[in-house]
Amino acid sequence: VIPPPVIRIESYSEDSISFSLKMTTNIKVSGYVVNIYWTFDTHRQEKRTLIIEGEKSIQKVANLTAHTPYEISAWARTELGDSPLSFVHVVTSGTRPASPSLKAKAINQTAVECSWTGPRNVVYGIFYATSFLELYRSPHNTTTTSHNMTVLVQQDEQYLFLV
Repeated sequence: VIPPPVIRIESYSEDSISFSLKMTTNIKVSGYVVNIYWTFDTHRQEKRTLIIEGEKSIQKVANLTAHTPYEISAWARTELGDSPLSFVHVVTSGTRPASPSLKAKAINQTAVECSWTGPRNVVYGIFYATSFLELYRSPHNTTTTSHNMTVLVQQDEQYLFLV
């Protein structure tokens, strides 16, 4: 039986998490697959996937959000197959930034001007969809460092926007 890998949180800050991966077995490990999950309010779950080569590993994930819960899951790729999943949870330190205040205004039948308030020098994600289910599961999205963006949409549809 292949055991799951051990994920150990080494350190964390406002915008990063460092963790180590190791196996408690003599089975040869060729690498790991790591998923990092987090949720923006209750509408949108995000995921970042890391493919890591080698047996032992210390990783640092940066560009995270302060005071946000993250779930890290990992499995090992071994000579005998893939291991079961391991999970850890960690909340980054600091104060979570205030949610931006979004205004969306139709310019014409296929363009919407989105503008919002919020801190400078950060990356914003704009998510939009025609239903709450689509907004949660597979929204259209784009990113920007500015405080406004024109989004092109399909005509004759109503859209929900989230920034």
